[in-house]
Amino acid sequence: MLPYLLCGALLLAVLTLCVKVYLLHRAMDEIAGQLGELLSTDTNVLLSLSSRDRHARRLAADLNRHLRLMRDLRRRFQSGDRELKEAVTNISHDLRTPLTAICGYLDLLEREDKSPSAERYLALIAGRAEAMKQLTEELFRYSVILSTDSMSLEEADVVALLEESIAGFYGPLTEQGIEPVITLPKHPVLCQADRSLLARVFGNILNNALKYSAGDLEIILTSHGEITFTNTAPGLDEVQVGRLFDRFFTVEAARNSTGLGLAISKALAERMGGDISAEYSSGRLTIRLRLQVH
Repeated sequence: MLPYLLCGALLLAVLTLCVKVYLLHRAMDEIAGQLGELLSTDTNVLLSLSSRDRHARRLAADLNRHLRLMRDLRRRFQSGDRELKEAVTNISHDLRTPLTAICGYLDLLEREDKSPSAERYLALIAGRAEAMKQLTEELFRYSVILSTDSMSLEEADVVALLEESIAGFYGPLTEQGIEPVITLPKHPVLCQADRSLLARVFGNILNNALKYSAGDLEIILTSHGEITFTNTAPGLDEVQVGRLFDRFFTVEAARNSTGLGLAISKALAERMGGDISAEYSSGRLTIRLRLQVH
């Protein structure tokens, strides 16, 4: 009789353990399924469990606490980022009026009789005022671009837009002794993009070549929508290239740069469904732009 009782007790214990393991597995599956959805969406919903197991419910409570903290940090970041963009827009807008007046008075002073020393000082002031004006305009454009959610997306021929951008920069490039080597498909490469903003992306990348190129530039567009801009850049290194898309990052080789051109290009490319990256190998810089073509 005793052996039967022992076997029955053992069987009951095994069944109880199996049920407990099954319930724990189901609770973990519930947590995994909900957690992925909650992390990918902006919602105030928290984890909920059907299991009454105290360990699973304690885990869910800990995860909910961390979810609340993460959402609070996300709201603070979004609020701070929005306030920063508004502050940059307001500051750059407020600076434009006095800078315009300063440049106007400098133009008037240019017409007056001046000593050689005054001429030199005036030229220095004009140069600084122009640099400040350029920085202010870039700040204003950057803040406007990032604060505007709407885009006029339409079918655009990347080949034609790239050709127009290169033609616009051909004069400045040749003045610096840069004769671009261009490889384009013979057929149109179509994508959904905002034409004016895509042209700005091209212009900023070409302007980057003007800053860093040692006298060469190779541009290749593939039929898959990948564009590479490659040039020799002895004034850069891998660490600096890794920061080229950071806001306000400049190097000694681009002293007059605002450090916003490539940051703007990255933001615009991503908003149009593409991406942009930079590589540095054997002294050569490659800016790689990928667009979604069809």
